[in-house]
Amino acid sequence: MFKYYCFITNENIKTKGQLMKHIVQILCAVFLFSTTVSAKTPAIKVVGSSTVYPFTTVVAERFGQQTEYPTPVVESTGTGGGMKLFCAGVTTNTPSVTNASRAIKSKEKALCEKNGVSWIEIAVGNDGIAFANSNKGPKVNFTKKQLWQAMAAKGPHPKKWSDIDASLPDYDIKVMVPPPTSGTRDAWNSLVMSKGCPNEIKDANKKDCNLLREDGAMVEAGENDTLLIQKLMAEPEYFAYFGFSYLDNARDKVQAATIEGATISLDSIQDYSYPIARPLYIYFKKEHIGTVPGLREFMKAYVSRKAMGSKGYLIDRGLVPLDIATYKEMVSRTK
Repeated sequence: MFKYYCFITNENIKTKGQLMKHIVQILCAVFLFSTTVSAKTPAIKVVGSSTVYPFTTVVAERFGQQTEYPTPVVESTGTGGGMKLFCAGVTTNTPSVTNASRAIKSKEKALCEKNGVSWIEIAVGNDGIAFANSNKGPKVNFTKKQLWQAMAAKGPHPKKWSDIDASLPDYDIKVMVPPPTSGTRDAWNSLVMSKGCPNEIKDANKKDCNLLREDGAMVEAGENDTLLIQKLMAEPEYFAYFGFSYLDNARDKVQAATIEGATISLDSIQDYSYPIARPLYIYFKKEHIGTVPGLREFMKAYVSRKAMGSKGYLIDRGLVPLDIATYKEMVSRTK
């Protein structure tokens, strides 16, 4: 549209002198060149964890608004799915960044190394996994052993929570769980299923501790934790687990069970007195720094005090900040 306007203006301006014509041509050329360059500047592509997704989305939006670079495109693919995409190669059509709700696994490291991918690991902050139900349901305290008994394929397969303990709700066990690619599920397996699993099963094959029932009591959900909250509102007898930020932003709709008597909060996550606390991560592809425009600047914006600091804007979104020493270590990794 602007190119056509310049053409018409150039034709009309002939009667006003050659100098003015040249000025218009120069201005049009500069404008068209700058818009073409801007249109061809690729946006940073981010994939990975649904738990880290809301934090990265906020940083990306501010980055797009406050710099000359396009707003990074952030997708929620799950930690495992994100790692697979991230480690696929170093070409610019692969993601430059992946979010993760647990640390990179050895098999993922091997895939990255096979494809020539190296990375900078940044601990974003801390998180707690909330085991939640609707505010219309009862407030419950669970132990890790009880949760394992309710959910495990190798467990007793109780029909109702009250079959495990009379203090628990007298209704059918229905738990919505993330898919196997979810880092939150990996963390849940490590912090709950493995801990609540009987020693005889651990000794026989510790991987069996993490197997889930397949009789309908466990309902596999997607990576969209917002939809989980909507489902809990519609089904007051269901439970689900997800990151603290989703709970914190929906306390008018859902509530978290206490775990072995501990209540999930910013303080209990930061000091790890809450039994299902864990760190969150983001990974930046080294090979894309200096190749994908703005990637280093985006990394620095993420780790800045304005974002990740103890009074940063991500804290208002439910991120639990790192301790000072760990935060300083993360800053040093961006230099």
